[in-house]
Amino acid sequence: MAEERREFKKKDTNTLVSIQLEGYEVIEKIVKSSGNSGRIYLPNAWVGSKVKVIRISPIDKEIE
Repeated sequence: MAEERREFKKKDTNTLVSIQLEGYEVIEKIVKSSGNSGRIYLPNAWVGSKVKVIRISPIDKEIE
């Protein structure tokens, strides 16, 4: 089976946008390095809950 390769247009990911959400609780965390990705830990009580993660600071350097 041939490997499918998708091409995506590079977006400006450091443009500030306004987002309004409704929810039940907010936790602010710093993303830590974990192999080739980033990781945050959330309370065990949140397991199975639907969550949204929003980056609230600009990225200092673009990762290719």
